[in-house]
This record gives sequence, structure tokens and C-alpha cells, in this order.
Amino acid sequence: MKAKNNNKSSNADFIKSTKRLLGYMKNDYIKLIIVAVFSILSTVFMIVGPKIMGNATTEIFNGVMRKISNPSMGINFSKVLKIVIFLVVLYTVSSVFSYLQAYIMSGIAQRVSYNLRKEISEKLNRLPISYFDKNEKGDIISRVTNDVDTLSQSLNQSLMMAVTSVITVVGIFIMMLTINFMITIVAVLLVPITMFCLMMIIRKSQHFFKLQQKYLGKLNGKIEETYSGQNIVRAHNAERFEQLNFNKINNRLYETSWKSQFLSSIMMPMMMLISNVGYVVVAILGGYLTIAGKIAVGDIQAFIQYMRTFTQPLNQIAQIMNLLQSTIAAADRIFDFLDEEEIDFSAKEVIPDDKVEGAIEFEHVKFGYDENIVIKDFNLKVSPGQKIAIVGPTGAGKTTIVKLLMRFYELNHGRILLDGRDISTLELDEYRKNFAMVLQDTWLFNGTIMDNLKYGKLDATDEEVFSAARAAYADRFILTQKYGYETILSEDTKNISQGQKQLLTIARAILSNPKILILDEATSSVDTRTEEMIQNAMDNLIKDRTSFIIAHRLSTIKNADLILVLNEGDIVEQGTHDELMKNNGFYKNLYDSQYEELEEIN
Repeated sequence: MKAKNNNKSSNADFIKSTKRLLGYMKNDYIKLIIVAVFSILSTVFMIVGPKIMGNATTEIFNGVMRKISNPSMGINFSKVLKIVIFLVVLYTVSSVFSYLQAYIMSGIAQRVSYNLRKEISEKLNRLPISYFDKNEKGDIISRVTNDVDTLSQSLNQSLMMAVTSVITVVGIFIMMLTINFMITIVAVLLVPITMFCLMMIIRKSQHFFKLQQKYLGKLNGKIEETYSGQNIVRAHNAERFEQLNFNKINNRLYETSWKSQFLSSIMMPMMMLISNVGYVVVAILGGYLTIAGKIAVGDIQAFIQYMRTFTQPLNQIAQIMNLLQSTIAAADRIFDFLDEEEIDFSAKEVIPDDKVEGAIEFEHVKFGYDENIVIKDFNLKVSPGQKIAIVGPTGAGKTTIVKLLMRFYELNHGRILLDGRDISTLELDEYRKNFAMVLQDTWLFNGTIMDNLKYGKLDATDEEVFSAARAAYADRFILTQKYGYETILSEDTKNISQGQKQLLTIARAILSNPKILILDEATSSVDTRTEEMIQNAMDNLIKDRTSFIIAHRLSTIKNADLILVLNEGDIVEQGTHDELMKNNGFYKNLYDSQYEELEEIN
């Protein structure tokens, strides 16, 4: 019973995905009609060819027989030549229509691919950060590349082939009926047998085609992950471990691919077996009728040729079913992605830039990742221009607080206010314009230093960029580069140091001129001298702005207006550095432990 329900569900999904895919061609319906017309004309011209060629064979056969009975008579070569010329014209016109339909259909398939990639790209910007936390990057990339390419290629082939095959089957059936009704009935009996066998195979193979696309995405994810972390893999001698993990996924992909391809590949030999049986039956029956004088030699030759051709579109239908399975499996993955829950953009309230003061308030905020509560009952009130430092052990919820402030995640309970307004009621893009983030993990893209800096303000002038770079102490190293601000940063920005990357991200933040600033472990991975430069740059950045600073090195936040000490999602202490040291509590223990570590190092 369960298997039947699964089959029904699979069939329903197949139909649903097919309808949705056809919806992407709604603007090309006229072109699809033209393609169908060209396919019909091309196929019809090809179908009538054997019948006309049969007339030429009959004329030659009759001429030979006349020559035997009357030597003065013979083959009418003039009539045969006319038939041959007509056939050449017929097949030429058929080829032209076939070329035109292929040209138009290729354009339709590529437009569908273009629109799907565009939708996927736009969807990426509407997905919550939680989606990227739960899914592999490589799998997402696979949907944009492999799945769309699979869909495009098979769509281009299968639609044309489907129209041509149906027209061919119908046309050949009609032509066979004009030759002999009895033999036609024998030939047609093969169709239900063939279709039954095809449907049985398709039901089995569709499941494996879906798994094939799934594991292909996982394999891409593993390759991307291993490639980006190659330094760590080598440093820990983990090559063998990574190879075993890769082989595990690769074996699953092999198993599902093998099963799907095997099941689909047996369609063709099965079709050939059925068609050959039919061919033998037709040949025997046709020979008998020819001897009995009930059918002309040319007609039986044409019928046998039609019989051979009749099985070709059935074979093509088998191939189409194979292609469609890959197409729908890829389409299912794409549509699953496009149907993912999006960020709520319904809020439209906007605070004018000149009205944003930067007052932040957390009211009884509760939040957890997948029901694992990280922030239990967080309350905080920050005045405009205040410098707030957040410290605490790993897993205390420090980074989560600023992610909630940036609206990367939705709260489980409570609310966050900006200048007295609930941030969930504010238009998201305009809200985030008031923020800039400088993270521990710097992100720069392959392009010039100028382009990377302007990412903070796309319409910035060159002078504004220079000014921001000077304020971040980044202009010193930029000007030492051979091409200055036009220096191309390589992939993964390997041609500059970690500290230099951090200075560029700070300059980018300064250029964006935010009202509220978030610094998350911005100096944790640099040396002391570079840290001093970054600290000076951050002092310029923080000036007159509400700022939240997450730091492990407590010595860097001594001058904060307020230090929040977090532990297990709650504020356990708060105050200035001096006040917290006098309390002789959690903060002092953290500070003293870091001081002792420095003493041991020295």
C-alpha cells in the first residue's frame, strides 16, 4: 500500500513539476506553435517519402516484368527520374523545417535557463541566513549550474523529439493504413506492449534519477569544502580522511547513477526486441500477400520501411522518457530551492537617514537555533553614540546578539527597537543601510582594491575612497603596491596579508558612513603591531557612532562605555572596565586568565 502511495505521489510531483516548467515558456507559446508546425511539416515530408519511393520501386519492378514479356518495352526511366527529383526536393524542404525548429527551440530552452538562473540569483538574496547554515554551498551551486544545465539540454532535445515522435507515429499509422489494413493492425498491436514496458521501467528509474541529482549536489559541496580548506587539510594530514569522505559520497552517486542509467538504458534493447519481432511478422505476412497478388512489391517495400520507421519514434519516446526523468529530477531540485521560505519583506516603514540617532534597545529577547535556545532573556538599552563591548566565553551568545540586531534571524520572543521603533516593522534594506560590520573573517572579492572599497558605497567618488583609506591607515600599504588602488586582488586575496585585508574592510566600513557599527573579533587574527594600526583605524570608525564590539582580547575594550559580560545567553555582569574589575567577578576572572596567558607566553 505504501509503495502505491509513493508511486501516486511521485506521479503527482512529476505532473506538477512538468506544468510548472511549461509555465516558464508562457511567453514563447507562439514560437512553440511555430516549432510544432515546422515539426509537423518536416515529419510529414519525411513520412510520405517511403510511399513515393515505393512507387519508384513498383515502376522499376513493373518495367522489368514488361521487359521479360516484351523485349521492346522496359523501365520508364523518365518517370523514375521525376520521382527521384521530387523526393530530393521533399527531403530538402523537410531538412530546412527541421533546422528552423531546432534553431527556435534552442532559443526557448536557453531563455528558460536564463530566467531560472535569474530567479535563483534573486532567491539567494531573499533567503534567511538560516538556510545557508543548514545547506552546503556546493549543493546550492550545483542547483545553479548542474541542475539548470541538465534541464536546459534535455528540454531542448525532449520537446522537439516529443512533437516529432508523436507526429511520426500518427503519420506513419495513416500511411500504413493506406497500404494495407490487415498488416497495419498487426503492427499497431506492438504499441500497447511497448508503452506498458516503458511505464514499468519509468516508475522504477524516476526515484534513482532524483537521488542522482541529490548526490551530485553533495559531491560538489564536498569538493568546494575541501578545496577552500586545503591548507587546513594539509596541516592536519587529513588527506586520507577527506578522500574517504569523498569516496563515500562518490560511491552513493555511482550506485544511484548506475541504477538510473541501467533502468533507462534497457528501454532501447527492449524496444528493439519488440520491433524486430514485429518486423519479422510483417515481413512474413507481407511476403504472403505479395505472392497472393493482394499488395504491390513497392507497397510492401514501403510498408517494411514504415515498419522500421514506426519503431524509431517509439524508441525516441523511450529516450524522451529518459531525458524527461533527468529534466524533472533537476526541475524538482530547482523548484524546491525556489519554494524555500523567504525573509519577510512586508514591513515598509522607513526612518529618514537624518532622523536616525542610533538608540538601541533589547526587550526580553529570546532566540535559539533549531529549538536550541542560545539567548534566554536578554535586555539592554544603548544610548546613541555609546561604545558597547560584549565579552564572554565561546558559545555565550555574543555573535548571536549582533546577528539578531542585523535581522539575520527572527526572534523567538521579545523585540529589538531602533530609536523606539520595533525593527521588525522597518523596511529591511533601508534598516540595514544604517549598519556596517567588520568581521573576523574578512571577505574581499576578485577585483581591484578600488572596487572592493567601493563595495561599501557603490556611488562613492575616488576622493571619498582615498579619504576612507587614509582614515583606516590602509592607504600606506595600498600605495606601496605596484598599481596602487588598481591592484587586482587575487582569488581568496592571497596577495595581501590578513592584517591588510582587515584594514581594507575597515576602510570599506568607514566609506559607508554608518550610524551603527558592529566589530566582531576584528583583531583576533593579526599580530600586535598590526592590531595597533587596526585599533587606531577602528577608533576613527567608532567616533560619534553607536558601536558594538565583540572581543576576546579584553585589553582592547578597556575604554568602552559599557561592557556586557555574557554567559549561556544571559548578561551576568555589566559596567565599565574599572567597575567590573572591582566587582571581582566573572569579568575579572576572564581578564586575569588572559593576563596569565600573556605572562606565560612572555
